[in-house]
Amino acid sequence: MGGGIGGLTVAALLAQRGVDVCVLERESRVGGCAASFDKFGYSFEQGYGLFTSWEPDEIHHRVFSELPVAAPEVCLWEPSYVVRLPDKSEISLGGNAQKFEENLRAVFPECADLAVGFYRKLAPVAGALRRAFQRSPDFLSASKFGRTYSLLREGRIAAEILKAGRGATLEHLQGASLRFRRFIDVQLQALAQGSSAEVPYLQATQTLSAARAGMFAIRGGASTLTCSLADSIKKSGGRIRLDTPVLRLNYNSAGFAVGVDLLSGETVNASKAIVSNLTLWDTYGKLVGLNRTPGDIRRQLNKVRGWGAYLLYLGLEEDAAELLVSDHVLALTDWQQGHDYDPQTSQLLFAAAPSWDPRGPEGKRAVTVHALTDVGDWFTYHKDETAFEEKDQQMLELCWARLHATMPELGSRVEVIETATPRSFYDLTRRKLGMVAGTVPSPAGFWTDKPSYETSLANLFIVSDTTYPNGIAGLTRSALVLANHLTGK
Repeated sequence: MGGGIGGLTVAALLAQRGVDVCVLERESRVGGCAASFDKFGYSFEQGYGLFTSWEPDEIHHRVFSELPVAAPEVCLWEPSYVVRLPDKSEISLGGNAQKFEENLRAVFPECADLAVGFYRKLAPVAGALRRAFQRSPDFLSASKFGRTYSLLREGRIAAEILKAGRGATLEHLQGASLRFRRFIDVQLQALAQGSSAEVPYLQATQTLSAARAGMFAIRGGASTLTCSLADSIKKSGGRIRLDTPVLRLNYNSAGFAVGVDLLSGETVNASKAIVSNLTLWDTYGKLVGLNRTPGDIRRQLNKVRGWGAYLLYLGLEEDAAELLVSDHVLALTDWQQGHDYDPQTSQLLFAAAPSWDPRGPEGKRAVTVHALTDVGDWFTYHKDETAFEEKDQQMLELCWARLHATMPELGSRVEVIETATPRSFYDLTRRKLGMVAGTVPSPAGFWTDKPSYETSLANLFIVSDTTYPNGIAGLTRSALVLANHLTGK
């Protein structure tokens, strides 16, 4: 149920392994949050367009090596992105290590040694974790003994990983200046959905090291990946039913889930398993039903938080794009001294399509500007649409002013094509309150007590960006783990 990247990856692997698969998608095309937004000759990416783990020995090539279709064309961003700070100083992520360290020292003279040391410490930890995932895709949910055994070959770094397993990134920033902490906060919030006080240190090592090692662009964006996976499903004999909303699970008299009821009134039976590509909230709230959801899970769901996204879809003149310091600029617009980090008022991500894949009319490039927003503000009661339209306009003007303040080089050579709000994403995906920016992590949440695919029902499984960290790469890894479980591989 659900034709996002997670659901399509599981289905593609299962179909290629001989399982009879049917994907049910409520929209007229697959992709979910990864689908492009098309208007006036532009094709806009709804995500950041920064993809990881496309190296030859990483998870995406591992998956596509099984499938009867070619992997999408990818190209390394250089740099991955540039962080621009409120004082207009910049740090370029990617490229030569020596130049990066020189950049850190120049921008953060007040804690230069600590900043350089922090990044030097990340690399070996992230490398060991990457190799552990290559050996065991289910590494996160392994027992403590299993994790220890998997890390034995990593030598002394294994003890550091096991010790740091449930600590926050902030613990490793003691003595750092506020400026350097905010430099880390803005990156973690964008790429790991939380600040240094929230993101587990081990997750931060992967996130921050990936940016340093290099991130990738996909020709055509994430929607190309979803189309490749859909083609694979069909070539392997699987089925994809579009415009097919699922209403709820169907239970037999013994209370066992035996299929799903569609909004049309049809029941689709499942002979082996049901896989939900919905969020945690919607898997239980809509499919399982709150009356069948155990109390401990209901309490857990009430604690899970997520951000909404407010997007500006822009058209940028090519000659202006060529003057940019990077196609991706992550802007911190306020130091927020004296209180906890609040991304809603302090950060924007400017993401332009690459010059070799502009995704716009002649002489133009598609750009998506990302801001985070509290979803509750968009779903309060309004007598009519006027109040909602006024809020959209206010948010547009606020983001537009912040964008030009931090990137004055854009000038008048950029125009607004459209905006997207949490309500837009709710209408598209039916995710709870349109929360598409992931779930806020907790420091103790790096290791999981059980496989991320398990639910309260024996034959219902979940693959979702709300159950597994690290973006599309993590989602793909969790899909492989579930496919292996269902086929006994």
